Amino acid sequence: MKKILLLLGFIILSSSSFAMDTVIEGGVTFDWLTITQQQRDEAVDKYKSIVFEGFEGNYTKEEFRNKYADFLKDREYKKHYMLAAEGFKETGEYNISAFHTRGGVLIIYAIQYKNNLRNTYYYDALGNLRYVDETSENYPEFPYYARQYKSNGKMISAIYVDSKDVQYIYEEDGKFKGIWYKDKMFNQKAKQILTRTNW
Repeated sequence: MKKILLLLGFIILSSSSFAMDTVIEGGVTFDWLTITQQQRDEAVDKYKSIVFEGFEGNYTKEEFRNKYADFLKDREYKKHYMLAAEGFKETGEYNISAFHTRGGVLIIYAIQYKNNLRNTYYYDALGNLRYVDETSENYPEFPYYARQYKSNGKMISAIYVDSKDVQYIYEEDGKFKGIWYKDKMFNQKAKQILTRTNW
């Protein structure tokens, strides 16, 4: 489950820490570490209600396969795998991302077609569709949300993207996983729990 949530947040791990009384400012103010627990709880509930509003449940496998029939197999997977492995970020037609093991092996690549930025398709090394991100209509304008589905139609995670720097991550059952600020994830109690290297 952790691996899947990390994909949605465009993620991979390392480590570091913050002082608990730090207010970090960038394009937005990050005050997660200094607000009260009640304020954190309210924020978690608020963004959860946005992310899950209108959620009608998982797709059946058949519904998912029908909806994404044209994307179940990447017919150019050899080309796309090589582009991702070589570090390309985009072509004229799509954006591309690579997800590696800690040992550096490319295990999944993601394609986001520029003619439909609301969906991102994640493929294994043989070009088989593994996951799809569906984003809200206002994407790429902030804030927006996204839900990630496995190829069997089951939603596995959701994210509320407040800004480039701040994202709230939820599991498929609505449980709060954590808030990313840049490369660090904090839990609901403001304790740092993860660090990613590809922010």
